[in-house]
Amino acid sequence: MGIQVSNVCIDTNDLKRATEFWQAATGFSVSSADDSTVYFDASEKGTAAISLQLVPEQREGKNRLHLDFSTADLEGEVARLKELGATEVQAYDGWVVLKDLDGNEFCICAA
Repeated sequence: MGIQVSNVCIDTNDLKRATEFWQAATGFSVSSADDSTVYFDASEKGTAAISLQLVPEQREGKNRLHLDFSTADLEGEVARLKELGATEVQAYDGWVVLKDLDGNEFCICAA
């Protein structure tokens, strides 16, 4: 027995804006959506699915959990994500911490 990651849910205060950002950031297509949740189809990439969930409260403090994404072009991918609206928090040797439009932190790592 054991567990596996099947979905990672990201909280947002603006579902439309977050959907546009994460769809452009990941290249995933929307598989289903309603007024409070959007599910992305990650099957083509062979990764866990990502969903967005509309929440009323603002994010406070540092994330206790974050996503790491890998890329062969760290500098180019960070620049692309910043053009989409991500904010750079800190650059390290081999990875960069960014925030999405809701302030959720995630990392882009060199593959």
